[in-house]
Amino acid sequence: MKSKANLTILKTETQKKPRLDKLKWLFAGLLIVAGIILNYYYVQVHLLVKLAIGVLFIALAAFSISKTEKGKMIMEFIRDSRVELRKVIWPTREETLQTTLVVAIMVVVLALLLWGVDGVLVWLIGWLTGQRS
Repeated sequence: MKSKANLTILKTETQKKPRLDKLKWLFAGLLIVAGIILNYYYVQVHLLVKLAIGVLFIALAAFSISKTEKGKMIMEFIRDSRVELRKVIWPTREETLQTTLVVAIMVVVLALLLWGVDGVLVWLIGWLTGQRS
């Protein structure tokens, strides 16, 4: 009997979460739309005031979204990405310049090679079609 009761509680909890998540997403969307409408409605207000209010509306919308299941997953992904980014070993300035120079030289060499092959093919096609003597 306990397992049936626990299963019923779990079902009701999982049914409530998506509904609350939908309300949170709706609230965030309404905040963004309200911010856009207010921005156009109050044209006379100083730009910095409108910017501050816009940032406030976006922050409230982001907070609302961060409390949903998908928002929590996004926040966890961002935290994990930052941890992985700290593990990256970045190349030194000298290594970056050397690699860039090698790539630039290879681009020039391949461009000249393709230009030469193109010239030969144009000459060959002209010779085969009788347009060149």
